[in-house]
Amino acid sequence: MSRIGKKLIEIPNGVNVSVNGNIVTVTGPLGTLNREVNPKIGVEVKDGHVEVTNTTGAYELRAQHGLYRQLIHNMVEGVSKGYEKKLNVNGVGFKVTQKGADVELGIGLSHPVLVKAEPGITLTGDKTEISVKGIDKEQVGRFAAYIRDIKPCEPYHAYGISYSDEVVVRKEAKSAKK
Repeated sequence: MSRIGKKLIEIPNGVNVSVNGNIVTVTGPLGTLNREVNPKIGVEVKDGHVEVTNTTGAYELRAQHGLYRQLIHNMVEGVSKGYEKKLNVNGVGFKVTQKGADVELGIGLSHPVLVKAEPGITLTGDKTEISVKGIDKEQVGRFAAYIRDIKPCEPYHAYGISYSDEVVVRKEAKSAKK
């Protein structure tokens, strides 16, 4: 049995979790999230907790047991607190400009790059930082990765876009032969 799957998910105040067949709906102060769960995985709401169970005990469902428990936990945390990823823009003359709900990047290309916010994502940019906020952890991570892929950090000067907690391994430049 999955160790993570055994843990109960505590429901904070102001958050409502409902299960309708194999659809789990989580509603909170920041919004509503839905997720379809494998019908062989049981989800029960009782006494202010959500319990996820592997109803058949089949080998294939062991991994899904922990997975769905964590996905539901992320939904509960997302509608109550939200998620945020921060990106740093590093380079000579590189800058970030807020354009309404979107962000414009001047990152050494021949043209500025306009990054439009997806529905459910809030973008903020200030000089050399970009903040991606939302209630869906997967969507926030995917959108932050999309922005990072526009100009990934290169290893020689560390120019480009990187996560704020990312460690960029620097390479040594070529040295002259003697």
